[in-house]
Amino acid sequence: MFKEELALVPHLPGCYLMRNKDNVVIYVGKSKNLKNRLSSYFQREHTGKTMMLVREIDHFEYIVTNTEMESLLLEINLIKKYNPKYNILYRDDKSYPYIEITNEKVPRLRIIRRINVKKTKNELFGPYPNVGAAKKVVEILNRIYPLRKCQTYEKRECLYYHIGECLGYCVREVDENKIKEMRNEIVSFLNGNTKVLTDRLKSKMIMYSNNMEYEKALEYKELLNYINITTEKQKVDLDSKTNIDVLGYYTKDNYISIQILFIRGGKLLDRKRNIFPMVDEVQEELSNYILDFYSKNVSNPKEVLVPDIVDTDTFTEVFKCNFFTPIKGEKKRILDLAYDNARIYYEEQMTFIKRDEDKINGALEELKDKLKLDSVDRIELFDNSNLFGNYNVSGMVAFIMGKPSKNDYRKFKITSDVNDDYGTMREVIYRRYFRVLKDNLERPNLIIVDGGVGQINVAREVIDSLGLDIPVAGLKKDDKHSTNMLLFFDPIVEIAIDKRSDLFLLLTKMQTEVHNFTISYHKNIRSKGALSSILDNIDGIGEVRKKKLLKKYKTISKMKEASLEELEEILPSDIAINFKEFLDNYEKG
Repeated sequence: MFKEELALVPHLPGCYLMRNKDNVVIYVGKSKNLKNRLSSYFQREHTGKTMMLVREIDHFEYIVTNTEMESLLLEINLIKKYNPKYNILYRDDKSYPYIEITNEKVPRLRIIRRINVKKTKNELFGPYPNVGAAKKVVEILNRIYPLRKCQTYEKRECLYYHIGECLGYCVREVDENKIKEMRNEIVSFLNGNTKVLTDRLKSKMIMYSNNMEYEKALEYKELLNYINITTEKQKVDLDSKTNIDVLGYYTKDNYISIQILFIRGGKLLDRKRNIFPMVDEVQEELSNYILDFYSKNVSNPKEVLVPDIVDTDTFTEVFKCNFFTPIKGEKKRILDLAYDNARIYYEEQMTFIKRDEDKINGALEELKDKLKLDSVDRIELFDNSNLFGNYNVSGMVAFIMGKPSKNDYRKFKITSDVNDDYGTMREVIYRRYFRVLKDNLERPNLIIVDGGVGQINVAREVIDSLGLDIPVAGLKKDDKHSTNMLLFFDPIVEIAIDKRSDLFLLLTKMQTEVHNFTISYHKNIRSKGALSSILDNIDGIGEVRKKKLLKKYKTISKMKEASLEELEEILPSDIAINFKEFLDNYEKG
């Protein structure tokens, strides 16, 4: 297979791109030796996801580079450009939360997920894969330190002031040195120094106990116990207070388990762990994982301890933090600990992971068999939503190899407000697959629409008019609004689905996913429409300012979350204050 093409490949570093029969890039890799790596795909037997990749390869191309550094940087850009399914399918698409302390005159402490690194001037701590732990930390700090809690300055003291968790910044002048002291102590704690906070907790506990307010004293004792237990568990015997990540891995049966330990200020703050099937060699899988994770991070550590198969020099140069492999001492012991955690997690989880993989694979095989299709690796599903003919929208979700691919989800705001199901279906199918043709995007093996024979026929007409050969199916519900039939073939026939089967569970999951995604978008559109109407009623907000506000905030909830300072970037101070008061009263009404 590809014998003549492989004979021309040089023994040089570079990147390679695997393409399918539709000329879509399905995998991007790199290697020190392109000839050896590419030959390994086609000159030996494979299993699992590697076998699925090789079966789908129609042709390949490669780009020679001068150095491994160049090949790594090129790989990053190619993955961003093509978003190949075998590179991204098992990657983690979550955005992990950070704890943020704002850089305002009176700072606020909060959890934040989506961060514009170029614009933010606030101080960030994290990431926190365990969002529950992050919320608990913020809750404790907000109780102990009377920082500002409100989004905007109110005209009178709020509840937080009366319970001693705010100093009433809205109506009182507070010593700037006191604010600075609180901020410094919080930053110190988030960097790993717990002594100042535990001293404060002890002081409050003793004060309430002396005042015979024993319930309050007990609350602070419980908080103190939580901090002590947590930090004792987290303690790592490192002299350095440097922020360090430690990455370990374990492989077996063509799966890889990866564990990252986050050490901040000498304490084990959190961990991130994943298990996924390998498509490439271990070194390449680990490299891709590191690229994916640290490319998303907004606050990288000073050091990353990694196994010896990682190209530390290259990653150090790319991410501007020190990647290295310790060979002895405490750091080597911690690296071994990360390996042990990766192995234990594999042993705990693989029974369930393989069971779920088997169920998904079985369901996809049954779907292929029922519909007489060669492949259902990529399925795109559509759902429409409207409210009495207003704010018509449609949503599309993609499932690749039976798993949701959220980066491929798409939203469509329908141009017509007329309640026309067929017209909506015609528009959304045309817009989606005209774009697929225009940008040479990967085509699905199957389209599933929410609706009956009429919607299927409309979708097929549009697909045919675009000269595409993509099968379209529908899902039919019974009297209890439960899916029980597939609609397919030409002429359309009903295909029964056993409600006890894995196929039924998979189709139900897909249907729920597209429905929830579309409904969520519909709610946002309705909120934006309501916001547009509100803005029309605010003195001092004309068309220009209205457009700027809508562009930046889009929904009422996001507008309400905005600080006064943020609104004043668009509005004059007096108008911003009036608008916030108006919005608060509107939502209470």
